[in-house]
Formats: sequence, structure tokens, C-alpha cells
Amino acid sequence: MGDRVPPLVVENGLYRVIKHKVGKAIQEFGLIDPGDRILVALSGGKDSWTLLHILEMLRRRAPVSFELLAVTVDPGFEGFEAGRIAAYCRERGFPFHCERTGAREIIDAHLDPRKSYCAFCARLRRGALYNLAERLGCTKIALGHHLDDAVETLLLNQFYVGTLGAMPAKLHSDDGRNTVIRPLLYVEEKQAASFARRNGFPVVSCRCPRCDIVDGKRARMKALLRELEGEDRRIKRSLLRSLHNVQPRHLLDKRLWAF
Repeated sequence: MGDRVPPLVVENGLYRVIKHKVGKAIQEFGLIDPGDRILVALSGGKDSWTLLHILEMLRRRAPVSFELLAVTVDPGFEGFEAGRIAAYCRERGFPFHCERTGAREIIDAHLDPRKSYCAFCARLRRGALYNLAERLGCTKIALGHHLDDAVETLLLNQFYVGTLGAMPAKLHSDDGRNTVIRPLLYVEEKQAASFARRNGFPVVSCRCPRCDIVDGKRARMKALLRELEGEDRRIKRSLLRSLHNVQPRHLLDKRLWAF
């Protein structure tokens, strides 16, 4: 890639803040190893663009050698601007691959009307990424989930599923074929959004026919967190920190503690 990638907007310090948080996550959780070939899941949204650019800037200065490959999964929704994503990556020198899938046809044919359209689509996309990582010789898959995603998922699981869990920084798939990493775990959504906006990244919509339908439960978690932040701006970081500070003796899971 070299010097073909133009410099990012860094004068306001936001870039340094995000880079520091990503570097911290990488170091704390051992997200990148020497020789890694990392598939960066590039949806075209603000978070995935931020992830790709920050990882590239870190790659240039890292003491270990690793590769990045931006990969877009085209679900086949009418109007999805895969060409716009490809053109930007080509102009900036990012190695890029686009995979056209039949996700829309599969969803239309097999979705249980009682289940979530978005959740089914996400599972299909994740499966496609797993297969692509293996086919393209990638050792890890980097996703653009950020701090807000993690704490919202933590609350959703507690309120609606009855489990105590969120989004780990590093996850090995059940079949052992893939390793998923989340380098933006310490980055807030508003920071990624501001970074993407100030750098003029070509943010595109997935064009899903349901994309205008708000996930009501997640929206409630967002609203709850905004309300709590009005009282204490550290609330999201405190929730994330709780995942670092598990007290098994104070829980009820018999797999963790012999009652």
C-alpha cells in the first residue's frame, strides 16, 4: 500500500485517541500475531471504514509484519453500492475482495416470519465471511463492533435472553476454523462516526428492505444508556469494565462455583 493511502485527518487528536484505544485492545487481548493475514469485514459503514484505516496506519508502524485484506459481502440487495466501496479501496491502494452472495434469495425463501430479518441476514453474512477467510488464506476476521455494541449486547442478553455475556475481543469459532477479533472494542460509536465523517469515507447503506425498521430492543438499550450517561458519562466504560472484573462466587452458575 505504501504512500498511496492519503494521510488521515489527525489535527484534532481524534485519530490519536482511536489509534491508542485500538492499540490497547490489540495488546491486551493478543489480537494480532506476526504473519497474520487479516480479513477486515468492510460493510461500507462508518465503523468498518474506521477499522480498516486505523488498522492500516498501525500496520505501517507495527514491530511485527501482518497483512490486511478488505472484504465486502454483497448480499444482493438492490442499490447496494459495492462498486463505490471497490473504487475507494482501489484508489487508496487497499487490497480488496467483493463476494456476491444470494443472501436476499435465501432470506426470502427460508426466513421464519416470527424471527428477526436482520439476525438471519447477519448469520448468513458471518457464515460467508468464515468461508471466505478460509478460501482467501486469512488467519483472522476483524469486525467493526465498538464499545457501544458491546455494552448494548450485554444489556440485551441480560434483559431479554437471560445470559451474562457480550462481545469478546477475540473469539474462536465453534468449529475451530476461524478467529474473530474486535479491535474497536474500546472505541465509542460517536468517535468512529466523527472520524468517518471528518475523513469523508464513502459510507454506504446495505440497502436491506428492512433497514428503515428500527430494532426496538436495541433502540431501548441505546436510550437507556443515553439517559444514564446524563447522570454519569462513564457509564458505558463502567459496564465494559465489569466484563474484566467477573466475580464467579457472586453468581449463580453451578459450572463456575460448587454450591
